[in-house]
Amino acid sequence: MIDVLVAGGGPAGLATAIHAALAGMEAVVVEPRPGPVDKACGEGLMPSGAAALRALGVRAEGRALAGIRYVAGEDRVQAEFRKGSGLGVRRTALHDALSRRAAEVGVRVVRGRVDEVRQRHDGIEAAGLRARWLVAADGLHSPLRALLGLQLPDTRPRRYGLRRHYPVAPWTDFVEVHWAEESEAYVTPVGADLVGVAVLSSRRRGYQEHLADFPELAARLTGPAATRVRGAGPLRQRVRSRVAGRVLLVGDAAGYTDALTGEGLSLALLSAPVLVGCLRSGDPRSYEGAWLRLSRRHRLLTGALLETRRHRVAGRLIVPAARRLPALFGAAVHALS
Repeated sequence: MIDVLVAGGGPAGLATAIHAALAGMEAVVVEPRPGPVDKACGEGLMPSGAAALRALGVRAEGRALAGIRYVAGEDRVQAEFRKGSGLGVRRTALHDALSRRAAEVGVRVVRGRVDEVRQRHDGIEAAGLRARWLVAADGLHSPLRALLGLQLPDTRPRRYGLRRHYPVAPWTDFVEVHWAEESEAYVTPVGADLVGVAVLSSRRRGYQEHLADFPELAARLTGPAATRVRGAGPLRQRVRSRVAGRVLLVGDAAGYTDALTGEGLSLALLSAPVLVGCLRSGDPRSYEGAWLRLSRRHRLLTGALLETRRHRVAGRLIVPAARRLPALFGAAVHALS
């Protein structure tokens, strides 16, 4: 019987499988898509996420990130990461690096889809395989989460993300967050001549229409784009629990607040060893509390920023206030990183 069956071969799923293999467990990943898995993603790892990647023995080609900069017209403020650098890395490059490491430690990846789960007292059956545990790492709109009745309704305004890349040399080593009336644009250096630009908003319209709200940024993005537009959303996903019998949720499937603070990838990489540790200790139920503790700071800070953003007058004051209180902004960046 397989020890850990992972549904989903993205960063969260591969990281979980690698940790399981390094802990002496047999891990199998079920993934329906061939080749590198690309999704709409800010593609920035906080220093903690970059360190978690190194701890896995993964070396991904990317660009070192020095900190975070907020920009709104003439107002701008920045804070450097206090403990190490972050990493800007193409989602496809990260997938390739994780896939190589997974193969090195003996993780098996099979083509298929987990669309039905049968739980027994000693294991589960899914995708024609039997395992002691199933990890749902099947993304933001996790079908397994819905199948298990773990999805909670959300009545708040829905937010969406759009991302594409431009073949221009990064003009800074900081992740830049540009603020407009109804949206934010994230610029992440991911290579020597490539930047990713992700736009977040509750307003549904085309990428170029959103980009027009950031004239200073748009002026830098001359020439044709390097990739097509990819979208994601609604972003906020409320989850009843991260554990349902012998099924555990990780990554975006475990719940998502917003991409506003750019911590999704880092949180996924940090959650993976915690999940495996709970399985190894024979106490999978403890994963729920461990995940809540691990994500608490992110959820509180991101939630507070979102709530401020929803009020138009208060939203306009976010960057000016950060500029006038640089120590507070620096502390927030440190807490998130």
